Amino acid sequence: MSGELLTKLTVWAAVTAYSVACAGTLLVRAGEPRPSWIRWAWTIGLCLFLLHVCCAFGFYHSWSHADAYSETARQTAAMTGMHWGGGLYFNYLFATLWLADVAWLWIAPDSHARRPRMISTVFHGFLFFLVVNGTVVFIHGPMRWYGLVLCGALVGFWLRRWRAFRALAIS
Repeated sequence: MSGELLTKLTVWAAVTAYSVACAGTLLVRAGEPRPSWIRWAWTIGLCLFLLHVCCAFGFYHSWSHADAYSETARQTAAMTGMHWGGGLYFNYLFATLWLADVAWLWIAPDSHARRPRMISTVFHGFLFFLVVNGTVVFIHGPMRWYGLVLCGALVGFWLRRWRAFRALAIS
């Protein structure tokens, strides 16, 4: 299997696992325990994403942060006209936050489940923003449609959940 194919497969598998875990979480009713498959999907998604990062750095950037930064700047300039590679740091933050969340979920699942809604909202909002950029904005071809379907489905599940919370607050 080529490095390019492995790099692409791992990121799309990671995004799929991310989407499955998020959708599962959004479908669980408030106060109900999450099924264990959600935790596994969340963990597998992270592992696949970290494998993708290793593939990208190994196959595309020769393990060079400077090269990855330069390529990020080139892609950003092509999309926005602004030559800036700082988006790479958002990817590092994405991986770090996801890793921390998975660790928290495994080490203290009850505490994780009780965290303030605002923390979850900001956390998942940031992750979702980067997923949209990685699967819709900075991608072309058929995979953009796959990204649109996944992101659209997550927005639909979120709206369903938001309406349910709103209906509870009103009654």
